[in-house]
Amino acid sequence: MSKPNLVLLHGVGLDHTMWEPATALLADRFTVIAPDLPGHGSRPPAREGVTLTDLADGVAGDIPAGSHVVGFSLGALVAQHLALHRPELVATLTSVSSVCRRTPEERASVLDRLRTAEADFAASAAASLERWYSGTDVSPAWVARTESVLRANDVRSFLTCYRVFATADAELGPDLGAITVRALAVTGEDDPGSTPEMTYRLASALGDCRAVVIPRTRHMLPVERPEAFVDTLTTFIGEPAHV
Repeated sequence: MSKPNLVLLHGVGLDHTMWEPATALLADRFTVIAPDLPGHGSRPPAREGVTLTDLADGVAGDIPAGSHVVGFSLGALVAQHLALHRPELVATLTSVSSVCRRTPEERASVLDRLRTAEADFAASAAASLERWYSGTDVSPAWVARTESVLRANDVRSFLTCYRVFATADAELGPDLGAITVRALAVTGEDDPGSTPEMTYRLASALGDCRAVVIPRTRHMLPVERPEAFVDTLTTFIGEPAHV
Protein backbone atom coordinates (compact mmCIF):
# COMPACT_ATOMS: atom_id res chain seq x y z
CA MET A 1 0.00 0.00 0.00
CA SER A 2 1.46 3.35 -1.01
CA LYS A 3 2.05 6.03 1.61
CA PRO A 4 0.34 9.43 1.33
CA ASN A 5 2.38 12.29 -0.11
CA LEU A 6 3.58 14.97 2.28
CA VAL A 7 5.07 18.12 0.74
CA LEU A 8 7.27 20.40 2.87
CA LEU A 9 7.97 23.97 1.70
CA HIS A 10 10.77 25.85 3.48
CA GLY A 11 11.15 29.51 4.46
CA VAL A 12 12.89 32.47 2.85
CA GLY A 13 16.66 32.19 2.60
CA LEU A 14 16.58 28.53 3.61
CA ASP A 15 16.31 25.28 1.63
CA HIS A 16 14.91 21.77 1.94
CA THR A 17 17.52 20.77 4.52
CA MET A 18 15.69 22.69 7.26
CA TRP A 19 13.18 19.82 7.34
CA GLU A 20 15.71 17.08 8.13
CA PRO A 21 14.89 16.80 11.87
CA ALA A 22 11.21 16.34 11.00
CA THR A 23 11.60 14.12 7.92
CA ALA A 24 13.50 11.61 10.01
CA LEU A 25 10.30 11.20 12.04
CA LEU A 26 7.89 11.26 9.08
CA ALA A 27 9.46 8.99 6.48
CA ASP A 28 7.92 5.79 7.84
CA ARG A 29 4.36 7.15 7.41
CA PHE A 30 4.58 9.41 4.36
CA THR A 31 6.29 9.81 1.03
CA VAL A 32 8.05 13.05 1.93
CA ILE A 33 8.71 15.58 -0.85
CA ALA A 34 10.79 18.62 0.16
CA PRO A 35 11.59 20.74 -2.90
CA ASP A 36 13.63 23.92 -2.93
CA LEU A 37 11.55 27.00 -3.67
CA PRO A 38 12.50 29.07 -6.73
CA GLY A 39 15.52 31.21 -5.94
CA HIS A 40 16.67 28.92 -3.14
CA GLY A 41 19.03 25.99 -2.59
CA SER A 42 19.75 24.17 -5.83
CA ARG A 43 17.44 26.41 -7.89
CA PRO A 44 18.70 29.36 -10.00
CA PRO A 45 18.47 32.80 -8.42
CA ALA A 46 15.05 34.41 -8.54
CA ARG A 47 14.57 37.20 -11.06
CA GLU A 48 13.97 40.76 -9.93
CA GLY A 49 10.32 41.38 -9.14
CA VAL A 50 9.39 37.74 -8.48
CA THR A 51 5.88 37.36 -7.04
CA LEU A 52 4.12 34.90 -4.77
CA THR A 53 2.39 33.51 -7.86
CA ASP A 54 5.80 32.91 -9.46
CA LEU A 55 7.04 31.04 -6.39
CA ALA A 56 3.89 28.92 -6.23
CA ASP A 57 3.92 28.16 -9.96
CA GLY A 58 7.61 27.30 -9.72
CA VAL A 59 7.04 24.58 -7.15
CA ALA A 60 3.60 23.29 -8.23
CA GLY A 61 5.14 20.79 -10.63
CA ASP A 62 6.82 19.03 -7.70
CA ILE A 63 3.52 18.43 -5.90
CA PRO A 64 1.41 15.36 -6.74
CA ALA A 65 -2.34 15.90 -6.72
CA GLY A 66 -3.94 15.33 -3.35
CA SER A 67 -0.83 15.94 -1.24
CA HIS A 68 -0.72 17.05 2.36
CA VAL A 69 1.02 20.42 1.88
CA VAL A 70 3.02 21.98 4.71
CA GLY A 71 4.62 25.41 4.44
CA PHE A 72 6.96 27.18 6.84
CA SER A 73 7.05 31.00 6.99
CA LEU A 74 7.38 32.12 3.32
CA GLY A 75 6.58 28.51 2.39
CA ALA A 76 3.30 28.84 4.30
CA LEU A 77 2.27 31.75 2.06
CA VAL A 78 3.19 29.64 -0.98
CA ALA A 79 1.14 26.74 0.41
CA GLN A 80 -1.85 29.02 1.02
CA HIS A 81 -1.60 30.35 -2.53
CA LEU A 82 -1.59 26.79 -3.86
CA ALA A 83 -4.60 25.84 -1.73
CA LEU A 84 -6.43 28.85 -3.13
CA HIS A 85 -5.45 28.59 -6.81
CA ARG A 86 -4.45 24.92 -7.24
CA PRO A 87 -6.78 23.14 -4.80
CA GLU A 88 -6.48 19.84 -6.65
CA LEU A 89 -2.91 19.59 -5.36
CA VAL A 90 -3.79 20.12 -1.69
CA ALA A 91 -5.57 17.52 0.45
CA THR A 92 -4.75 19.37 3.67
CA LEU A 93 -2.98 22.67 4.33
CA THR A 94 -0.59 23.20 7.25
CA SER A 95 0.88 26.65 7.86
CA VAL A 96 3.88 26.60 10.20
CA SER A 97 5.19 29.84 11.74
CA SER A 98 3.07 31.78 9.26
CA VAL A 99 2.31 35.46 9.13
CA CYS A 100 -1.24 36.57 8.42
CA ARG A 101 -2.81 39.94 7.68
CA ARG A 102 -0.01 41.94 9.31
CA THR A 103 -1.02 45.06 11.23
CA PRO A 104 0.61 48.35 10.19
CA GLU A 105 3.09 47.94 13.04
CA GLU A 106 3.91 44.36 12.05
CA ARG A 107 4.37 45.41 8.42
CA ALA A 108 6.65 48.28 9.41
CA SER A 109 8.77 45.85 11.43
CA VAL A 110 9.27 43.37 8.59
CA LEU A 111 9.98 46.14 6.08
CA ASP A 112 12.60 47.46 8.47
CA ARG A 113 14.21 44.01 8.44
CA LEU A 114 14.15 44.12 4.63
CA ARG A 115 15.93 47.47 4.66
CA THR A 116 18.56 46.03 7.01
CA ALA A 117 19.14 43.15 4.59
CA GLU A 118 19.45 45.58 1.67
CA ALA A 119 22.05 47.64 3.55
CA ASP A 120 24.03 44.82 5.21
CA PHE A 121 23.16 41.24 4.29
CA ALA A 122 25.63 39.74 6.79
CA ALA A 123 24.14 41.75 9.64
CA SER A 124 20.66 40.67 8.54
CA ALA A 125 21.66 37.00 8.58
CA ALA A 126 23.17 37.36 12.06
CA ALA A 127 20.00 39.07 13.31
CA SER A 128 17.86 36.28 11.86
CA LEU A 129 19.87 33.61 13.66
CA GLU A 130 19.55 35.54 16.92
CA ARG A 131 15.79 35.94 16.43
CA TRP A 132 15.32 32.28 15.54
CA TYR A 133 17.62 30.50 17.99
CA SER A 134 18.46 32.78 20.94
CA GLY A 135 17.75 31.02 24.23
CA THR A 136 16.88 27.70 22.59
CA ASP A 137 18.51 24.30 23.08
CA VAL A 138 19.17 23.83 19.35
CA SER A 139 22.72 22.51 18.90
CA PRO A 140 25.46 24.93 17.82
CA ALA A 141 26.16 22.58 14.89
CA TRP A 142 22.61 23.01 13.60
CA VAL A 143 22.74 26.80 14.07
CA ALA A 144 25.96 26.78 12.05
CA ARG A 145 24.25 24.78 9.29
CA THR A 146 21.43 27.32 9.14
CA GLU A 147 23.96 30.13 8.99
CA SER A 148 25.78 28.42 6.13
CA VAL A 149 22.56 28.07 4.12
CA LEU A 150 21.60 31.69 4.77
CA ARG A 151 25.01 33.09 3.80
CA ALA A 152 25.10 31.00 0.60
CA ASN A 153 22.15 32.93 -0.84
CA ASP A 154 22.49 35.07 -3.92
CA VAL A 155 21.83 38.42 -2.22
CA ARG A 156 19.65 39.94 -4.96
CA SER A 157 17.60 36.76 -5.16
CA PHE A 158 17.19 36.70 -1.37
CA LEU A 159 16.05 40.31 -1.29
CA THR A 160 13.41 39.88 -3.99
CA CYS A 161 12.08 36.74 -2.24
CA TYR A 162 12.16 38.48 1.13
CA ARG A 163 10.06 41.28 -0.33
CA VAL A 164 7.44 38.64 -1.25
CA PHE A 165 7.53 37.38 2.34
CA ALA A 166 7.18 40.93 3.65
CA THR A 167 4.19 41.89 1.49
CA ALA A 168 2.29 38.86 0.14
CA ASP A 169 0.13 38.31 3.22
CA ALA A 170 -1.70 41.51 2.22
CA GLU A 171 -2.35 40.00 -1.23
CA LEU A 172 -3.62 36.74 0.26
CA GLY A 173 -5.54 38.14 3.20
CA PRO A 174 -8.83 39.05 1.50
CA ASP A 175 -9.10 35.63 -0.18
CA LEU A 176 -8.17 33.28 2.68
CA GLY A 177 -11.82 32.51 3.38
CA ALA A 178 -12.12 30.93 -0.08
CA ILE A 179 -9.70 28.13 0.90
CA THR A 180 -11.89 25.10 1.57
CA VAL A 181 -9.46 22.32 2.51
CA ARG A 182 -8.94 21.27 6.12
CA ALA A 183 -6.19 23.38 7.59
CA LEU A 184 -3.84 23.62 10.54
CA ALA A 185 -2.01 26.75 11.74
CA VAL A 186 0.83 26.13 14.20
CA THR A 187 3.53 28.36 15.62
CA GLY A 188 5.82 28.73 18.62
CA GLU A 189 4.74 30.54 21.75
CA ASP A 190 7.88 32.69 21.69
CA ASP A 191 8.05 33.41 17.94
CA PRO A 192 8.55 37.19 17.72
CA GLY A 193 7.66 37.47 14.03
CA SER A 194 5.06 34.81 13.27
CA THR A 195 3.30 35.28 16.56
CA PRO A 196 0.55 33.23 18.21
CA GLU A 197 -1.77 36.16 17.48
CA MET A 198 -1.07 35.72 13.76
CA THR A 199 -1.76 32.00 13.99
CA TYR A 200 -5.13 32.63 15.64
CA ARG A 201 -5.78 35.31 13.00
CA LEU A 202 -5.05 32.78 10.24
CA ALA A 203 -7.24 30.10 11.81
CA SER A 204 -10.12 32.58 12.01
CA ALA A 205 -9.64 33.63 8.38
CA LEU A 206 -9.66 30.11 6.95
CA GLY A 207 -12.89 28.19 6.63
CA ASP A 208 -11.87 25.02 8.48
CA CYS A 209 -8.69 25.55 10.48
CA ARG A 210 -7.46 24.67 13.95
CA ALA A 211 -4.74 26.67 15.70
CA VAL A 212 -1.97 25.16 17.81
CA VAL A 213 0.72 27.04 19.75
CA ILE A 214 3.75 25.04 20.88
CA PRO A 215 5.00 26.25 24.29
CA ARG A 216 8.50 27.67 24.82
CA THR A 217 9.36 27.59 21.10
CA ARG A 218 10.71 30.25 18.75
CA HIS A 219 10.46 30.61 14.95
CA MET A 220 12.27 27.48 13.76
CA LEU A 221 9.65 25.15 15.17
CA PRO A 222 10.38 22.12 12.93
CA VAL A 223 14.07 22.32 13.93
CA GLU A 224 13.70 23.27 17.58
CA ARG A 225 10.79 20.96 18.45
CA PRO A 226 10.56 18.35 15.67
CA GLU A 227 8.75 15.80 17.84
CA ALA A 228 6.06 18.29 18.89
CA PHE A 229 5.74 19.49 15.30
CA VAL A 230 5.37 15.96 13.92
CA ASP A 231 2.90 14.93 16.64
CA THR A 232 0.75 17.98 15.92
CA LEU A 233 0.92 17.46 12.16
CA THR A 234 0.18 13.74 12.14
CA THR A 235 -2.67 14.12 14.62
CA PHE A 236 -4.22 16.75 12.36
CA ILE A 237 -3.78 14.73 9.16
CA GLY A 238 -5.25 11.67 10.84
CA GLU A 239 -8.40 13.46 11.97
CA PRO A 240 -11.57 12.71 9.99
CA ALA A 241 -12.75 15.36 7.57
CA HIS A 242 -15.51 17.57 8.92
CA VAL A 243 -18.88 17.24 7.24
